[in-house]
Amino acid sequence: MNHRTVAACTAAAVAAAALTGCGSSDGESAASGPAELTYWAWAPGMDKVVALWNEENPDVRVTVKKQAGGDDLVTKTLTAAKAGEAPDLVQAEYQALPTLVGNDVLADISGEVAGSEKEFAPGLWQQVTLGGDAVYALPQDSGPMMFYYRHDLFEEYGLTVPTTWEEFADTARALKRKAPDKDLTTFSSNDAGLFAGLAQQAGARWWTTEGQKWKVAIDDEATRKVADFWGSLVEEGAIDNQPMYTPAWNKALNTGKQIAWVSAVWAPGTLTTAAPDTKGKWTMAPLPQWEKGANTTGSWGGSTTAVTNDSEHKEAAARFATWLNTDPEALNALVRESGVYPAAKAAQSGGALTQAPDFFPNQPDFYEQAAKIAQGTAPAAWGPNVNVAYSTFKDAFGKAAKNRSGFDAALRTMHEATVADLRKQGFGVAE
Repeated sequence: MNHRTVAACTAAAVAAAALTGCGSSDGESAASGPAELTYWAWAPGMDKVVALWNEENPDVRVTVKKQAGGDDLVTKTLTAAKAGEAPDLVQAEYQALPTLVGNDVLADISGEVAGSEKEFAPGLWQQVTLGGDAVYALPQDSGPMMFYYRHDLFEEYGLTVPTTWEEFADTARALKRKAPDKDLTTFSSNDAGLFAGLAQQAGARWWTTEGQKWKVAIDDEATRKVADFWGSLVEEGAIDNQPMYTPAWNKALNTGKQIAWVSAVWAPGTLTTAAPDTKGKWTMAPLPQWEKGANTTGSWGGSTTAVTNDSEHKEAAARFATWLNTDPEALNALVRESGVYPAAKAAQSGGALTQAPDFFPNQPDFYEQAAKIAQGTAPAAWGPNVNVAYSTFKDAFGKAAKNRSGFDAALRTMHEATVADLRKQGFGVAE
């Protein structure tokens, strides 16, 4: 089968019945002795979490091999798989799954993890199934998006926490009138994950399939709505146009020049280092909504645990992946040792997450509120060249934000570059 014809098995994940030739058998190795599994992961402290499994499961020993995350791990995994030497398990970001499945790296473990779907929000589960019946990974951690604001400065300037994006824009303008030297927030082009999550919340599905072809909809109505909203605020100067994660951005957060941040559940860790003088001055609230009263959020970040086709112990690997992402002891350890926000619903407000982050002593119900927000996580639709889309976003939106020129042209550039790359790689593309 030509692996470029249907994004290999990726597109067929949406039409799983056509995919019977994708992947390899789930049979266990006949070798005697305990199964020895290798797990490539980047989350800190994962070896300590895995030690709990090894202590209780002498028949299946898992060894963690620490890796770099992101595209580096995807590239390394693809290279190893071509040589038939991929690890048994790999920590993969949600947006990397189509690329790995499309290159026949990941095994369908639907039989081994039957019943696990109920443990996760539908929007996350959809991402590990790629919209079909096959299951290519188990959700490990998630990054539901939220709104963070300086409650002391909101009170000082008489601002109301926005519950809709229209109110958000009004709040940004009101702050500028009262304190021209301050900004509600900034639009940043150096992390496409933020924009992708905002588009998901609006209903965008950037990659889908039609028969044997990919369909790209990065410039769809939902994403245009998001781009126009933020582009207009930048163009009129209602918000800042500087990138995140820079010394200047850190200073803006720490001094109160920027008084709010659209981020995700992991933001307290970033604020701890970026704005150390503001401990106890921030409050987390739900992301503003496009429709008043709704509870929909996007994802920014998050990863999965996947089993590869090269594994000789797929059943054992799937059993470990299930334990890691659904067992209460394992989930508590993931929070405690790796600092992740677990994808499993049951672990999002109990156990190790009973107490609020240290940086938010004023909000004891932080994780209880986060769990409610996470229930409304919108599904995302990823394709085999997320890296190209993200790279183009950084360049095109970066220039538009710097020039305060609106984002329409930048969004179209991002769409066209993604389509052109798919065709260059030999994928079929639906118009």
